[in-house]
Amino acid sequence: MAGRVAGKVAFVTGAARGQGRSHAVRLAQEGADIIAVDICRGFDNSPAPAASPEDLAETADLVKGLDRRVVTAEVDVRDYEALKAAVDSGVEQLGRLDIVVANAGIGTIAPRLDRMDEDLWQEMIDVNLSGVWKTVKTAVPHLLSGGGGSIVLTSSVAGLKAYTHTGHYNAAKHGVVGLMRSFAVELGPKNIRVNSVHPTHVNTPLLINDMTFRLFRPDLENPGPDDLAPICQTFHTLPIPWVNAEDISNAVLFLASDEARYITGVTLPVDAGSCLK
Repeated sequence: MAGRVAGKVAFVTGAARGQGRSHAVRLAQEGADIIAVDICRGFDNSPAPAASPEDLAETADLVKGLDRRVVTAEVDVRDYEALKAAVDSGVEQLGRLDIVVANAGIGTIAPRLDRMDEDLWQEMIDVNLSGVWKTVKTAVPHLLSGGGGSIVLTSSVAGLKAYTHTGHYNAAKHGVVGLMRSFAVELGPKNIRVNSVHPTHVNTPLLINDMTFRLFRPDLENPGPDDLAPICQTFHTLPIPWVNAEDISNAVLFLASDEARYITGVTLPVDAGSCLK
């Protein structure tokens, strides 16, 4: 089925690479124009290498290659005024807003919660929770003016169950579920649907990087993806170590499309059965 979001405009955060780029491209493949934003820099405690302005430009080129329009901006989702300016400008240029994908987020290495530095905790909450709230807050007036729309928030399997040594991440991603449900209740009467997706391990730079390899396989001198894969597979009931970004994008597309027109308030895992373990 082609053109599942034809004629619509989607706002995607964290769009420079990884899942965000994949979401932007997948929505464009199905007919949407895109407002794509990203901070385009790294975080000190994150194992993932920094995204760059060139990465965001590449996302834009991929969307343009699908004969769709795209507006980009380098924006930190913690900065409400900058985020609002980017959304307002994108809507002015593209004419409307129908879909919001609050995808931007970080993963940082941390000790136990009772030993965690306050700044590390606050950065996580500010980006992965407050940034999601600010993203939706900037977009809602435009959705209302268009008569409704679909909002998809990126949580995690860690938003449905807990893992050790990622307590700040668990808390933020559980908080995203609370945001989703609250927005769904408050905005439903305005014909705005709100749902969340919950990925397991995804083969993006947030997982596939040297620091993560060494963290999970300190016994090896030069570990790589093949050394990480058996460990990641133990998290799942299906016999795979991780999913692809496109697998999450297909879930986002479904929730954004009219196929899901009566689905709201749902937590949708794309997790290879991780929530069963």
